[in-house]
Amino acid sequence: MGNGNRPTPEFRREAVTLELTSGRTRREIAEDLGIGLSTLTRWVRQDRDAEEPAEDQADLRAELKRLRKENAVLKQDRDILKKPQPSSRKTQVDELCLHRGGEG
Repeated sequence: MGNGNRPTPEFRREAVTLELTSGRTRREIAEDLGIGLSTLTRWVRQDRDAEEPAEDQADLRAELKRLRKENAVLKQDRDILKKPQPSSRKTQVDELCLHRGGEG
């Protein structure tokens, strides 16, 4: 870019698509395309805002909040299940040793 001409809508769409799918940083993409980082950031934000009406964003925020809460519960469940469970054989041997006064 950088030649003073306004970018075409196609160029903007391609820049946004590249940013969303390439896995590269926004800064790298902006430098490669010869545009400012703030310009690319603004295009990405405008594209995102154009796709989702305000009520959809509210629904998405509510869904995100619900999923985060559910994720926290699942992590707690996982952590509980990860704790070492004494095997019944080992527990019996340990208990037997305790009853015998530490022999074993």
